[in-house]
Amino acid sequence: MTPDQRELLMTGLGNGTIVPYLGPSVLSDVKNVQTGDPIPATSDQLILAMNDGRPMAPKLMYEFPRAAMNVELKRGRTTVTRFLNRTYGDTAYTRGAVHDWLQSIRPKYVIDINRDTQLQDSYTDQPHNLIVGIARIGGTPFRYKLYTWSGTAYSEVDALDMSLPLLFKPMGTPRPEGVYIASDADYVDYITELMGGFAIPPELKEYRMGKRYLLMGLRLNRDTERMVMADIIYGAGEPSGWILLPEPNAKERRFCKKVGLEIIEEDVFDFIGATETA
Repeated sequence: MTPDQRELLMTGLGNGTIVPYLGPSVLSDVKNVQTGDPIPATSDQLILAMNDGRPMAPKLMYEFPRAAMNVELKRGRTTVTRFLNRTYGDTAYTRGAVHDWLQSIRPKYVIDINRDTQLQDSYTDQPHNLIVGIARIGGTPFRYKLYTWSGTAYSEVDALDMSLPLLFKPMGTPRPEGVYIASDADYVDYITELMGGFAIPPELKEYRMGKRYLLMGLRLNRDTERMVMADIIYGAGEPSGWILLPEPNAKERRFCKKVGLEIIEEDVFDFIGATETA
């Protein structure tokens, strides 16, 4: 990365014209406080954690949503929700370097496809909006819940306060309530409504127009994550942004070219000037 490119990205992140988009690898330095084990963030880590450390059948190890669907069919949807609540809501973890760095910048709008609470922790000292993805919920055509943080608690609201920071957790969070996009069925419903325009609040649809994005900690090998990302950044500027992607493969290069993402072959920890600890 050239100094001019770095300056461009840092300036854009600071003034809100560039939006951080966080993937699983931003949590790769985060550990369980008691055991020292890594936080389950990647697809493989989540599957193993959900199955008590044991691998599942190869066809289920392909992707977490597929494995979660199998568990849901056998033991019910609440089993998956309890696992995610226990993993991200009831377990204490060390603080991640990427989130410390983001906290120092305080972007106006952040997209985080992880299900942990570190992004929310970064904004607890100020009021903010929280947008949480939902799926397969009756009684509403929309696929999101909206909350406002007062400084002490979240309250569910009907509209965003656009004067406040926007934290978008499309795949869910345990706080203020455990709601997640996890299984194949969840993703089918959510992506369908995302494409139809029912998974993004109207205020955010307007706000995001012309924004560019910096994808961090995300590989683009899986169709599921690629479809979610492409629809969430709909209306992006030209080019649509950048991705920090060490050693991209041919499939990732083709996709990035198609959606207008410039590849920076650098790790997120190099970009923020931190050292990832194994």
